[in-house]
Amino acid sequence: MAATKIYLNVPFAQKDEAKALGAKWDAKQKKWYVLDDKDLNLFSQWQTPPTPTQSKIATTPATTSIKNSNAGTITTARHKDFIAYNGELPPWN
Repeated sequence: MAATKIYLNVPFAQKDEAKALGAKWDAKQKKWYVLDDKDLNLFSQWQTPPTPTQSKIATTPATTSIKNSNAGTITTARHKDFIAYNGELPPWN
């Protein structure tokens, strides 16, 4: 499964701090981002709150789900080592 980009709102004055934690610059979008396989808690100060087209619908210790009118429900792992179990093959084998 490919990692997903999580875009951040990093003020120019804090760009070096975000970069030191592992954020990367997307020149096309002109925004900082982090891949969702990183510890997203490190970047919580720069994460965007849900927009009017999104609403947080569920949070567990392992995941956060956001309802987005354009994309449906998006669930992201809160920890970089989280492995979702799809009911077919156990993730520990």
